[in-house]
Amino acid sequence: MDSWYYPPGRQTLKSYWLHAAGSKSPTLPVQNEEKRNLELGGHVGFDRLPDQLVSKSVAQGFCFNILCVGETGIGKSTLMNTLFNTTFENEEASHYESDVHLRPQTYDLQESNVNLKLTIVHTVGFGDQINKEESYKPILEYIDTQFEKYLEEELKIKRSLCNYNDTRIHICLYFIAPNGHSLKSLDLVTMKKLDSKVNIIPVIAKADTVSRSELDKLKIKIMSELVSNGVQIYQFPTEDEAVAEINSSMNTHLPFAMVGSVEDVKVGNKMVKARLYPWGIVQVENENHCDFVKLREMLLRVNMEDLRDQTHARHYELYRRCKLEEMGFKDTGPDSQSFSLQETYEGKRKEFIVELQRKEEEMRQMFVNKVKETEAELKEKEKELHERFEQLKRMHQDEKKNLEEKRRELEEEMNAFNRRKVAAETLMGQALQGCSQQPFKKDKDKKNFFSLPSACSLTSGRNLN
Repeated sequence: MDSWYYPPGRQTLKSYWLHAAGSKSPTLPVQNEEKRNLELGGHVGFDRLPDQLVSKSVAQGFCFNILCVGETGIGKSTLMNTLFNTTFENEEASHYESDVHLRPQTYDLQESNVNLKLTIVHTVGFGDQINKEESYKPILEYIDTQFEKYLEEELKIKRSLCNYNDTRIHICLYFIAPNGHSLKSLDLVTMKKLDSKVNIIPVIAKADTVSRSELDKLKIKIMSELVSNGVQIYQFPTEDEAVAEINSSMNTHLPFAMVGSVEDVKVGNKMVKARLYPWGIVQVENENHCDFVKLREMLLRVNMEDLRDQTHARHYELYRRCKLEEMGFKDTGPDSQSFSLQETYEGKRKEFIVELQRKEEEMRQMFVNKVKETEAELKEKEKELHERFEQLKRMHQDEKKNLEEKRRELEEEMNAFNRRKVAAETLMGQALQGCSQQPFKKDKDKKNFFSLPSACSLTSGRNLN
């Protein structure tokens, strides 16, 4: 038994197994109950591993993608310019957009020796339509599209994720209008749909338009409505002891009250970013005026890497898991048997073929039923047209008969008129002939009358007696 004991430091692992292989009755080695604590005799060098990671990360550069969701003219572009202390080229959007579309813009920034590829995505036309029921759908589609692109890159045979331009959204700044006593229905619905897709930080835009007391009440009301409606916003992590205290404190200030400005105003002896009003000056970097400094600290200086990690480890993994389950992939079962990608592919292919054949049969049956319905409709229409034709034919015959009768009546009237005309012309001729002969007759009668004096005297004599 002593020959099989494996004393630490006396035998090597190789010699022990060689000895065990040559024995006729191998037995298990006796475990040493005491554990050794080894100490390095000198400097090895793996304590420089974090420095190597830092150098590699700095050489590759970083990417950070911000989604700005809010109504047109609420101050999204101004805040981005103020946040990164630069002026980004951005086309102003009108209030007459027919639908919501996203406009990403990518910029290469450098601070010290760190390169940052910044992508700012604006929601053009959000909240401008009369019907806002589907305003959030283009935003969800854009986020899922970026997840889909990253998943396609992962599933490629030849992939290069280190050089891949990651366009997944790391943070969503949701701009809340200050001119209300609570959140709008559009705000609640949109944030509820987005909380499982992206990290959300709500901010109150143009906070200098309300008083301090109203702003505090508005913050409490907004957080109360978010909790009551189950909206999960991004909470700054408190696991790391180095940032636990400051993150815990900043979680109580959500939502941040924002004031943005790209104008330099002289206050005292120095120039600061501020907004100049007739009643005073609102300084952007003055924490008594707004929460701009808090947002910049939490978003860029303290928790940027956590936002990137949460996007990959939480939101993207949820999308990836659901997508792979839809494709038929699964993890190792309870019996610890691994699955075959080929079998999964073949099974999914058979299911797809069966489903395709079923849909094809349904479409064929639907087409046959549609053809039958169309034929029945055409026959009914043909019958109606035939009846209509017969009706029109009868009406045409009746009208033709009536016209023939009217024609005969008109012909008879024309014949009678012609007869009367001929008779009238005849009478007219006779009358004209009689008028031409009457003067000669009158002269003859007058001559005979004056040639009979005796007759006249006799007649006159009788009359006297």
